[in-house]
Amino acid sequence: MGIISDNSQSSSSSTPPAPSIFSSSFATRIFSDVEGDITIVVDGESFLLHKFPLVARCGKIRKMVAKMKESSSNLSYTELRDFPGGSKTFELAMKFCYGINFEITISNVVALRCGAGYLEMTEDFKEENLIARTETYLEQVAFRSLEKSVEVLCSCETLNPQDIAETAHIPERCVEAIAVNACREQLVLGLSRLNRGNESGENKRDCPEWWIEDLSALRIDYYARVVTAMAITGLRSESIIMSLMHYAQESLKGIRNCKERTKVDSGTIENEQRNVVEAIVSLFPNDKVPLSFLFGMLRVGSTIDVAISCRLELERRIAQQLETVSLDDLLIPVLREGDSMYDVDTVHRILVCFLKKIEDEVEYDEDHECYENETENLTGSTCHSSLLKVGRIMDAYLTEIAPDPCLSLHKFMSLVEILPDYARVMDDGLYRAIDMFLKGHPSLNEQECKSLCKFIDTRKLSQEACNHVAQNDRLPVQMVVRVLYSEQLRMKNVMSGDSGEGIVLSSQKLSSGNASGAVSPRDTYASLRRENRELKLEISRVRVRLTELEKEQILMKQGMMEKPGHGGTLLTSLSKGIGRISIFGGGPTEEKRRKANRKSRSRLERKTGRSRTESMF
Repeated sequence: MGIISDNSQSSSSSTPPAPSIFSSSFATRIFSDVEGDITIVVDGESFLLHKFPLVARCGKIRKMVAKMKESSSNLSYTELRDFPGGSKTFELAMKFCYGINFEITISNVVALRCGAGYLEMTEDFKEENLIARTETYLEQVAFRSLEKSVEVLCSCETLNPQDIAETAHIPERCVEAIAVNACREQLVLGLSRLNRGNESGENKRDCPEWWIEDLSALRIDYYARVVTAMAITGLRSESIIMSLMHYAQESLKGIRNCKERTKVDSGTIENEQRNVVEAIVSLFPNDKVPLSFLFGMLRVGSTIDVAISCRLELERRIAQQLETVSLDDLLIPVLREGDSMYDVDTVHRILVCFLKKIEDEVEYDEDHECYENETENLTGSTCHSSLLKVGRIMDAYLTEIAPDPCLSLHKFMSLVEILPDYARVMDDGLYRAIDMFLKGHPSLNEQECKSLCKFIDTRKLSQEACNHVAQNDRLPVQMVVRVLYSEQLRMKNVMSGDSGEGIVLSSQKLSSGNASGAVSPRDTYASLRRENRELKLEISRVRVRLTELEKEQILMKQGMMEKPGHGGTLLTSLSKGIGRISIFGGGPTEEKRRKANRKSRSRLERKTGRSRTESMF
């Protein structure tokens, strides 16, 4: 721990540095008539001292003197390397040995305690020695206050060597004291709010605890230990999250503001920033963390290349509340040149985590069938509601990133196909996104366009979207044919009165995307409402067509009456040609024909009306 030399070694090797004026006067004031007999050098500063007061309290000096006596040498000069706190702390320790009064404070108690341990100033040599005095101060003054405990812990960071404070277990006790005092503050604050009630106008719950700002001064390793201790002690998760957000804001802001850096400094700062992000993510409680904070950490983490486990944890937590994200949150920029504007891969991984969460919740409900049906329906409806919200968000996201010319078809299709069919009630948003992608990527060949448009379910397009598809030159011909076929199928169902077939087909299509995801009542009701609107349009068309057929029938009948002998055969062939609709009976009179015609139209209206009513319920 120190270099010991006698007079002969000092004269033969090198001349010891002359004691400073202050150090000489310091010893002279105590023993003005006794010359100092030992010179101790600490951090390049010499102290001319006397062995007697030092040996009485310092075990280390006593052992040095004893060792020199055994070797028949005289200890007159020694250097103490790596003394905790440097020359200022050593001077205070020497004042204590000489009996000079000085004040122990929060700023010097750690250095004094570690310096006393270095000099072995224990009770074995003198009662109420410096170690005991500093320990009393720590226990009775510092550790009883949260603010003072934080100051003591901060002083441990600047102490050299840094591990000597750990030897005295000072950081460990500071961390415990901070956690206990924080919980006590939380309890007192809660009781005061309870007693005060709503008398105070300001909302205290929205104000951060005062100690959160103090913790931001700690180094990240000490801060992590404090937060961990707080969580174990029982501090509220909301307070921990607020502290994490404030610490990240302060520490990362200071790092980003360093504009002028050398290469070495830049690497050091990035390492520090990386340690901060990874440590804060590892300290997240199980409760929900604000999405804005999670996305902010994810953006910083992707910039400085944090550990993969850290990024995956951030993505998993975002996926837990993906239904509440905004479009701006998902637009994560990419800094690499030659790549797409936004980080599509990260959004894809978040979607995978979200769908895994939905699948796990569904499997959990299936494994716990003992619950009441109302509870099961509520859980299933909640899961499907979240899925529908995510579907709308993803359609908006796809529309936003689609015009990017650097976005590859593979990445765009991977985002489109990952969501199941029942995540979208209508495919208008998906069609809009695909149309924007085709517009921004005119170099796609016909096969690539077909592979992209196959994800659009034409039966889930609104009438406005279908009209746009029919006039869109960017779409392949097969897409337009599919839309026209769907319209024709709807017309056929209405004409035949089999309106339930379209509903069944749509329900099967919605449920075919995921084997484990049943169509919720909300989705079915929305689908029925949509088809009900379409059915009204079809009925209006049928009525117009039926009126036209009646007019044609009257004209043809008048023509037949003018040419007798061929009326029966010609009327029969004409009735078959217009869809085998029984208009005439077996030779009725004019009044009977009109009654039959009215009955046919009434039956068709009642049938279509009944189908419409059933589809609404």
